[in-house]
Amino acid sequence: MKNLFSVQDKVIVITGAAGVLGTSMVHHFAEQGAKVVILDRNEEAGRRLEEEVKAEGGKVMFLYTDVLDKQVLEGNYTEIMARYGRIDVLINGAGGNMAGATIAPDKTIFDLDIEAVRKVVDLNLFGIILPTMTFTRAMIEQKQGSIINISSESAIRPLTRVAGYGVAKAAVTNFTKYMCGELATKYGDGLRVNAIAPGFFITEQNRTLLLNPDGSYTERSKTILAHTPYGRFGEPSELLGTLQWLASDASKFVSGTMTVIDGGFDAFSI
Repeated sequence: MKNLFSVQDKVIVITGAAGVLGTSMVHHFAEQGAKVVILDRNEEAGRRLEEEVKAEGGKVMFLYTDVLDKQVLEGNYTEIMARYGRIDVLINGAGGNMAGATIAPDKTIFDLDIEAVRKVVDLNLFGIILPTMTFTRAMIEQKQGSIINISSESAIRPLTRVAGYGVAKAAVTNFTKYMCGELATKYGDGLRVNAIAPGFFITEQNRTLLLNPDGSYTERSKTILAHTPYGRFGEPSELLGTLQWLASDASKFVSGTMTVIDGGFDAFSI
């Protein structure tokens, strides 16, 4: 019987791959027999991850990228196609937030740094649009491929403080649905576009917001966990099953969706 969830020998390109969540994805898909392309602007972390995966017997290559620079992305595309000749899956994992695009407890909307908000929107939205425009060309030629965008819990409901990031991720969700129709109606039913919406995971970007220097939870963390039925933060490995499904043939008739992975946060009320 065919394993519908297999990603053996699929070429999987991951942007933002050297971060906490991306690293988990890279190790997982390499262990599953995929050929993984690590794209990140942190060359040191990317090279280190590449060596780790190679030492484990995985098929992997690292390329420096800038998801906001079309010329750099085009160079990445050329190198990937020269090495593998195809791209089966694109995971748009690059993104992030910055202090100026948030509203501190003692501040208001009038204190937002508009340039910071603009940078956050650029990174999280255009940092998905540009790679999609670049790497989808291979999928169109193949008449087959899966794009997986990383959205966020903040795209579903506004969260206090994260003004710019929430707006950007909401746009990512809308873009996912738009691209579902755009690709399928013009290029065929072999092209799929979906998103996942992680809830709260501790990463390098939010560590100081969620954890005190001694490792204990901040007040922000306590508020989050009080609204999470599971009563804990997610582990990076808990994203992998959904990603495997969306990357594999098991989801061939699934497109334009957003899967929430949040320990029940979005479903919970009082």
